[in-house]
Amino acid sequence: MANQNQSGSNIAPYSPVLETSRIFSTLCDESERLVTMRFISPFLSRETETLAALKGIEGSVAAALADVRFGSSEQPRSVQVSLESATAFACQAYMAKIDGLSKLDPNVKSKLKDTDLLAAQSNGYRRMSANLYKTKTPNEYYHIHGSLEATTTLNMIGLEGHRPDLTDYEDVIKVIEGQVQKYTISELEQMNKERRQAGVPALKYEDFIQTPHGKLNVQEPAWKVDKLSGNTPATPFPANRPGSKKILEGVKVLEMCRIIAGPTVTRILAEYGADVLKITSPNLSDVPFFQVDGNMGKRAADLDLKTEAGRKEFEKLLEDVDVVVDGYRPGALEKLGYGPEALASLAEKRGKGIVYVNENCFGYEGEWAGRAGWQQIADCVTGVAWAQGKFMGLSTPAVPPFPISDYGTGCMGAIAALSGLYHRATKGGSYHGKASLMHYDLLLFAMGQYPEDVQEQLRSVQTPEFFKLRHCDSVDRISSTVLKGMQVRFPHLYVDAGLAEEGRQSLTEKWFSKAYGTDIEVVKPVAVVQGVDNQFVRASRPNGTDRATWEDFHVLGEGEGDARKC
Repeated sequence: MANQNQSGSNIAPYSPVLETSRIFSTLCDESERLVTMRFISPFLSRETETLAALKGIEGSVAAALADVRFGSSEQPRSVQVSLESATAFACQAYMAKIDGLSKLDPNVKSKLKDTDLLAAQSNGYRRMSANLYKTKTPNEYYHIHGSLEATTTLNMIGLEGHRPDLTDYEDVIKVIEGQVQKYTISELEQMNKERRQAGVPALKYEDFIQTPHGKLNVQEPAWKVDKLSGNTPATPFPANRPGSKKILEGVKVLEMCRIIAGPTVTRILAEYGADVLKITSPNLSDVPFFQVDGNMGKRAADLDLKTEAGRKEFEKLLEDVDVVVDGYRPGALEKLGYGPEALASLAEKRGKGIVYVNENCFGYEGEWAGRAGWQQIADCVTGVAWAQGKFMGLSTPAVPPFPISDYGTGCMGAIAALSGLYHRATKGGSYHGKASLMHYDLLLFAMGQYPEDVQEQLRSVQTPEFFKLRHCDSVDRISSTVLKGMQVRFPHLYVDAGLAEEGRQSLTEKWFSKAYGTDIEVVKPVAVVQGVDNQFVRASRPNGTDRATWEDFHVLGEGEGDARKC
């Protein structure tokens, strides 16, 4: 039945399928691709529809690559993306499991390699150094962020780096927020700048786009692919194995990233068959559980690029690399001599172009482009947190429950990488792809929020616990509360992968991981492209499991002892 607006006239009911098609058309002028949707998102600001549209574009570029690699046909390849799959993609780290345990299970730590070297994740007090708090000025909020180190930020606001006596959740909030409330936003901004820490004021969208940085970047596209210097010839793809339909088979990808957005870029490339080698420093912290999902399809090795031996091994990898994905603080790899221009010069010398993809928080133009940042930082500064709080009926901002901007940025980065490879194969040259958390959030606002009647419908399916959440609740508290509610309201999204044998659909699949020594469960690849195989060939592993070499990719996952169960 059609709805009525305030004047009493009939209006069509909200359609997530049509809305996703609108967003897809806005992002890409191509209308031939088939994108099917099945589920209304429980999230704010058309998150699921926007992600589904991005996945449609990803699939369209993958289809174009398939035409280059396998030959085109008279009819365009179809691309299908279900809304349910896009929803799972939006929170896939929280749907992943290891030995049946999820990220929020208190016993999961025993199954993981401890890469939380400075206890910034495992210690409750230090974990809350990355959180949203009131400031000295009424109705103004600031998100401090201790990143994966915590001590610098805690010391900055006058607190000790470690408080073994402080373990109660509410007491931790009182102590840390009490200190943050001693400062104004301008004081916190200056303190952060001096110590090069992540941290931002929580701004409303209309205020952010009036800042010099926001005013400049709201005019920028959501992602970019620019040609780098040099004129290398068109680079053909390696020969596929007989019968293989993996569009990136034989394409070598170096991942230089931590946490979610950057690893999502390369996880997607691994789905399409790329040889992804994740390089991490043994001296840098990482979140242990995020590797269960984020390292799917990859190999993972440790190298210290600040040592001569580490650089020598890394430069050997660069001799034959096709794609480099850089998710570190802007300028970090340039200082080591491995930025996009340096690698374009290397590509020119070897006669084969390279695709370099940057993923960061604040974009690539404007006064804040060099600032450090994470998902919560982008969501707070762009206005997403204030919009989330308004949706919840609060007069304060609130951090969204899942790192959705991480996954959206990861998808945009993958689109940039696939586009760069298409250009390299058809025109030659080297290419620089750029994506950022801020630009994903700006894309959300450009697409618009749900109509008020749809927002009210979404509020009606939330649990009472959801509306008890406050601005200062941790991201773990917020995500666990929302996840429990979703599991009750939408149980079909959480069908165990093992039940697929009984004819029930599952958004996840189970693998045995030799490196973890147990079963893992992860979200399946989302886009379904006609004539393209984008399924993983190996299970995930912890950082630092493998050798830093391309040679080992000749061994398929089954030979390593990894096996997909469902």
